[in-house]
This record gives sequence, C-alpha cells and structure tokens, in this order.
Amino acid sequence: MSERQDDLATIAAFYRRVQWTAVALGVLWLLWLLAPVLSPFALAALLGWLGDPLVDRLERARFKRNTAVILVFSAMSLLLLVAAVILVPMLEQQIVTLVHSLPGYRDWFVGTALPWVEQRTGLEILSWLDPERLFTLIREHWERAGGIAATVLGYVSRSGFALLGLLANIVLLPVLTFFFLRDWDLLVARVGLLVPRDHADTVRTLARESDAVLGGFLRGQFLVMLILGVLYAIGLWGVGLDLGILIGIVAGLLTFVPYLGPASIVVFGGIAAMVQFGDWQHLAGVAVVFTVGQIIESYWLTPKLVGDRIGLHPMAVIFAVTAGGTLFGFLGMLLALPVAAVANVLLRYAHERYTASSLYAGEQPRIVLAPDAAAPGDGPSPQA
Repeated sequence: MSERQDDLATIAAFYRRVQWTAVALGVLWLLWLLAPVLSPFALAALLGWLGDPLVDRLERARFKRNTAVILVFSAMSLLLLVAAVILVPMLEQQIVTLVHSLPGYRDWFVGTALPWVEQRTGLEILSWLDPERLFTLIREHWERAGGIAATVLGYVSRSGFALLGLLANIVLLPVLTFFFLRDWDLLVARVGLLVPRDHADTVRTLARESDAVLGGFLRGQFLVMLILGVLYAIGLWGVGLDLGILIGIVAGLLTFVPYLGPASIVVFGGIAAMVQFGDWQHLAGVAVVFTVGQIIESYWLTPKLVGDRIGLHPMAVIFAVTAGGTLFGFLGMLLALPVAAVANVLLRYAHERYTASSLYAGEQPRIVLAPDAAAPGDGPSPQA
C-alpha cells in the first residue's frame, strides 16, 4: 500500500512540474507576441525598480510616500533632460567630425598601418587585400544604410499610426514610471501572495539574492559606466583628440562587457592619436588615460559600487544581449541582462540542490574498506 502511495505521489509531482512548465512556456509565448506593446512597461518597471531604494530611503527620513516619489521622479526626469540637452548636440558634432575624418583614416590605414605590419611580419598584405575595394564596399553599405534609415524615417513620418504609437510610448513612459515608483512595494507584496506557501521561503530567499545581484549589476554597473564614460571622454579630450568625447562615451557604454571597454580605449584611442598626430607623445597620453581609468575602476568603482556578487561571464553577457534581441527585439535586449542575472542565481541554487542530492552523492557502498586495508592481490609480506 505504501509503495502505491509513493508511486501516486511521484506521478502527482511530475504532473505539477508539467503544469508549471506549460505555464512558463505560455508566458514566454505571450511575451513574444506582446513584445512591441510591453517595451514601455518593461522600461518603466526597470526605472521604477532603480528608483525604489531612494523612495524608501526618503520614507525612512519621515517623507510621505507620494512626496518621496515626486522628488525622485523629478530628479530622474531632470537628469535625463540635462543629459539629453548636453549630449545630443555634442554627439552630433562628434559624428560629423568622424564622417569628415574617414578619408584621413583610410589614408593612414593604407599608407602607414599596412606597410608597418608588412615590414614587421613579412606578410604581403597589399598583394591580396585591395584597400580601395574594401573602403568602396564600406562606403556603399554606409550609403545603403543611410538610404534605409531615410526610408524608415519617411515611412514613420507618413504613417500616422506608427507616429501615433511612438508618441504614445513617449507619453506613457514617464506616467508608467511614476506609478511603478509609487506602487512598487505594493506590487511586490501582491506577487509574493501568489507564491505557493510551501515554496514561499525558498522563493523569498532567491528573490532577495536576485535583487542583490541585480542591484550590484544594474545600479552599480550603470554608475561605473557613467563615471568611466565621463572620465575617458574628458581625458581623451584633454589629450587633444578630435573624437575623444565620442570614443570615451563608447568605451564607457562598453564597460558592461568586461575587457571590452578598456580594449576599445586602447584600440580606438590609439588609432585616433596616430591618425591625428602621428607621434608617440599623444599615444602615451592615451595610455595614461587608460591606466588612470583602470586604476580607478579596479580599486574604487567596481569594489564599492558593484562588488563580486554578479558572477556573469563576458560570454554570457554577450550571448544574453544578442539572444534577447533576436528573440524579442528591443524588449529582449532591455531584459537580457536582468534575466541573465536572475538565471545565474537560479543555476547556483540548482547546483546546490544537485550536490546535496543522492543523484550526485550516490548510494552508500555495501562494503566499506578501511583506509589501511590491503589492496586486492597484495599478499603478506615475506618473512625474513
């Protein structure tokens, strides 16, 4: 009778897992269908989650919830507005400078870089690589991309529905962000009530760990990207590079992938210094900017703001962003890193459960040999 009850319990547990798997697949299918609609909601939820700790801190300082939300929301809006007013004209000027500088980069690549590589390596690169053809292809694709962009912009401007949807998203984003900030704690509490009671403690523990990982990665890494982008931009501008601000901002944005941000400073900054000045003094200036940025990031920014709780490998970060963008578009790219961080927490939990299970440890051996037992085949030692 007990064996039959055990079998029924096993079957019931299997069916429960099948049901939860079906629910998860259904949710993913709905996300895939509603990805264009959910993008402003996901971005607003992300902004609300980022600002909720500040709202809670103001509440502990005797501010009412609505007052704290208004203060945080106003500060976030002001920061975004100031960043847009300052950065957009600056980046536009930098892009214009880059376009005008492309012929100089082509001449440096053909006349200086390739001959230097051929002299050092003995390879005859110019014999099988046609630089003019290469740059012609790049220019054709650039013009084609510009034509596609103009076509898309023209379609958006002609399509009243698409333009209306874009304006609706722009208007919805601040409204949704405000409500997420105001009701974040209430939403979290209501979601917690939906968790089955026999799993509530486990889910609560995993949620706290996921929040710590996400806080370290998103809040901390965002501040690291911002500070390093400003530092690199000011440093390269101080060296005298015409494209220093653009290179610094790009390097700061790429900092979320380990080693890619510093590598971009060395490669892009070094090439820009050699093309613009052609001497080792300015190349040394780029190296100084890189060294100072790495020291500040390694010894202060990352330990203080991010910590070591993330554990996301650079390949996992790149895969998460590309896979999310391929599957769900902009919404997938927006949620790729948070989902990857939470998945990392769940995988660590699954690993702990696996190493504590009998599947990993196996059954106890029926015959246990003493540590000093003689190995099979070993006879008694010969007597003198």
